[in-house]
Amino acid sequence: MSDAATFAREQAAPGVPALTRLVTEAEVKSAGEPPEEDIPLYAPRRKIYPQSVQGVFRRIKWAVLIVTLGIYYLLPFVRWDRGPNAPAQAVLIDMPARRFYFFPIEIWPQEVYYLTGLLILAALALFLMNAIAGRLWCGYLCPQTVWTDLFFAIERWVEGDRREHMQRDARKWTAGTWARKGVKHFLWLMIAWWTGGAWVLYFADAPTLVKDLATGEAPFIAYAFIGILTVTTYTLAGHMREQVCLYMCPWPRIQAALTDEYALNVTYRYDRGEPRCSVKKAEQLRSAGQPAGDCVDCLQCVHVCPTGVDIRGGANLGCIQCGLCIDACDNIMSKLGRRTGLIAYDTDMNIKRRMEGKAAIVKWLRMRTVLYAGIIAIVGGVMLYTLATRYSEGISVIHDRNPMFVRLADGALRNGYTIRIVNKQLKYRDFIITVDGLPSTLVDFVGLPPRADGRQLVTVGPDQTKEVRVMVTDYSATPPAPSTTILFKLIDINSGDVAEMRDHFFGP
Repeated sequence: MSDAATFAREQAAPGVPALTRLVTEAEVKSAGEPPEEDIPLYAPRRKIYPQSVQGVFRRIKWAVLIVTLGIYYLLPFVRWDRGPNAPAQAVLIDMPARRFYFFPIEIWPQEVYYLTGLLILAALALFLMNAIAGRLWCGYLCPQTVWTDLFFAIERWVEGDRREHMQRDARKWTAGTWARKGVKHFLWLMIAWWTGGAWVLYFADAPTLVKDLATGEAPFIAYAFIGILTVTTYTLAGHMREQVCLYMCPWPRIQAALTDEYALNVTYRYDRGEPRCSVKKAEQLRSAGQPAGDCVDCLQCVHVCPTGVDIRGGANLGCIQCGLCIDACDNIMSKLGRRTGLIAYDTDMNIKRRMEGKAAIVKWLRMRTVLYAGIIAIVGGVMLYTLATRYSEGISVIHDRNPMFVRLADGALRNGYTIRIVNKQLKYRDFIITVDGLPSTLVDFVGLPPRADGRQLVTVGPDQTKEVRVMVTDYSATPPAPSTTILFKLIDINSGDVAEMRDHFFGP
């Protein structure tokens, strides 16, 4: 017998907590074991039949599912009045116009740093959730979890709960069985289809696109994305399910490196639960003065788990910490008249402290959580400040590169520039452009009537940009330096708002 089997038998000895067991008792008692070369690298796929359960965490998951999916499916139809020259959809990613609209906020392409800030906030929020209570994202908010939970609910509604579903699959399939399967997969496909349909509605006016999709007049790219998302949603949520969490998602591996001993996780309290025994056996052991755990080995915690994990075996990569095993165990403990909380959000450190007779420690404020929360507050504050104080106009200047300057017949030097004016408001605006920094200059706005004072009036349409060519000529008697800084100033004649941009006037 190999060293692994010997070690497993030692671990199965009386008095050793179930948390430290490496194999089940049935495996330990087996007479033989397969040769090492026959042991597969991955466990074979087994179909999981999660049982329905009622409790606090199940209600939380229902609430999160309804709110998140309600927002996702209905938000494209929410209207927001931005005026006659802007789209009326509250949330819209307008790719042709290169705009992102979110209620009163409008993001331009040059403001991509807001997207960077949102990604930073999302990552830090994920780290903070992990530091506080483990895989909160995985158990409640992850799209894979939410849609899989919805697919499980449809499966139970059509094919019955765990026991009924398993019995029906084990028997010879009848016409009724095939009909149930067909209804289930049809409903799955409809949800997957509407998931893809809702996604494309964020990129165009939703009511108009729905009409175009129904009449076959929508662009091909819309049908393509709907088809892709229909297939992926149906496959991932309906068929792959826990396999996505086990093999495809990187977060379970990453979060293991980010956690610490104070992070709360769904934990089987083996200090209370071991040794496991039936209710009758526990009474006999306790009457004889021997230890008996509260766990009755009913396996309800395993039956309700969407990934099929036995939480009593300790930390597991497949446990998404959704809390359903807590509800299942609490229900059993309540029926037996025992104290709830045999499975709860806890830490291994607290279990060991209780076994030593010490008080449990819950430490919410620590360096890790304060650091994450502080960075979130700083990044969020900076983003809010820049949003509140950002300008609704802008100017950018590009100097001609070839040639850098031109000497005219009368000895004057001329530099060419391309000015781009940005109007972020949803109305026409008149701007004055001035150029300062040289003692004697003539500013020629190509295609616009000249003005003796060097000030030029330019009208820019709502939510648009306008490009203006400018020729700046220096007539000063003293030749300028090889590079002289000049100032381009944009002034709104109605509000007085000013935007500035500095560039260089080049000479020999």
